[in-house]
Amino acid sequence: MHTATTPRRSDAAVSLDDLDRRILRQMQADSTLTNQELAQRVHASAPTCLRRVRRLIDTGVIAKQVAIVDPARLGSSLTALVEVSLDVQTEECFDAFEAVIAAEEAVLQCYRVSPGPDFLILAQVVDMPAYHALAHRLFTAQKNVRNVRTFFSIHRSKFETRMPLPGTRPDAA
Repeated sequence: MHTATTPRRSDAAVSLDDLDRRILRQMQADSTLTNQELAQRVHASAPTCLRRVRRLIDTGVIAKQVAIVDPARLGSSLTALVEVSLDVQTEECFDAFEAVIAAEEAVLQCYRVSPGPDFLILAQVVDMPAYHALAHRLFTAQKNVRNVRTFFSIHRSKFETRMPLPGTRPDAA
């Protein structure tokens, strides 16, 4: 498995051909396929497929292979989308806040954004008391947090982990 700390050859965009895109479409749908199964589905030989997957990993196109867990099955049913604005908006303050956020297991995603708030955070917790404790740790206890506005999901109509691939039609399977 590739992790975010694994060195990459380059952060530049990688050129993908049709076989790369077929491989990525299949792997984004089911990354548990064996190399042989993947090769059959993309109409390539197993050695070619393995070489291509390794290249996609080595170049960072495939950043990580994971299992997606259903939070409701684990009793974690409250999704919070949080806007956060800081008082002092320097690179050092942003980095310090991000370090606190990165250490919090309940935070699934964090984005610096512009314009508007400084950050958008997606957190998953068991219930409202758990969110209250999280908000205290992450926001109330931080001296540089000026404003927090939280939205709670009442229904998720779409959740997708697939990335659109350059050079393909949006309706391509």
